[in-house]
Amino acid sequence: RSSDLASGGVLPRILPELLAKKRGSRSKGETILSPSPEKKKSKPPPAAKKPAKKGKASKGRQTKKEKQTEGGKESTANASEDGPGDGFTVLSSKSLFLGQKLSLTQNDLSHIGSMKVEGIIHPTSADIDLKEDIGNALEKAGGKEFLEAVKELRKSHGSLEVSEAALSQANGLAAKFVIHCHIPQWGSDKCEEQLEKTVKNCLSAAEDKKLKSVAFPTFPSGRNGFPKQTAAQVILRAIASHFVNSSSSTLKNIYFLLYDSESIGIYVQEMAKLDTK
Repeated sequence: RSSDLASGGVLPRILPELLAKKRGSRSKGETILSPSPEKKKSKPPPAAKKPAKKGKASKGRQTKKEKQTEGGKESTANASEDGPGDGFTVLSSKSLFLGQKLSLTQNDLSHIGSMKVEGIIHPTSADIDLKEDIGNALEKAGGKEFLEAVKELRKSHGSLEVSEAALSQANGLAAKFVIHCHIPQWGSDKCEEQLEKTVKNCLSAAEDKKLKSVAFPTFPSGRNGFPKQTAAQVILRAIASHFVNSSSSTLKNIYFLLYDSESIGIYVQEMAKLDTK
């Protein structure tokens, strides 16, 4: 081979062909490699779509948060409507069988008209009079509008049987209805059973109107002669057993309005003993 290169006969013939082949291979390589940068440049468009998806997701999250805040406002509004109101001190609370909350609250009786409940219990006589302390307080709070509502009830319903309950509009009061009930006399036949029935009738009347909250004042011992200790035991037991024997109830909160030191001591003591199961 060295002699061929020295003679000069082989190199001039082979070199052009090799050069041509090398040039051809280079040109082919250039045509193959040239599209690859274009393919790399065509990849960014899919990446541009990702921000759009993130934007949609962020909008969806904002609407969920807005719904949550709106729901929170509604729940706080419902809680405030069912609460006993400003100035009422909660002394004790207990959960009942169906999840209802029974609370003992303290305030002056003159504030009974401002209780933020849907129904107020009014223990009274067969004639639905307003002579006792609770009736007087309701009349003072509601004024002539409330008195007219009671007169209409007397005309439409007539006298109440023992343990019977009837509703009137709570005109002039923060509540929607007043539930008037005829409480039995102490010493009468089966008076404790009748008192228990009276309480349950009041709760049933509230449920018939789909009320969510009611307030019981302490039943006056002056009218019917019930000892306060006995009355507290019977009334609390009646409330607890009512929900144990019910499959469902619209009531969520039951309040007691206690306005004298003796009743406060008795009800707090009896509440602690109460079996809600």
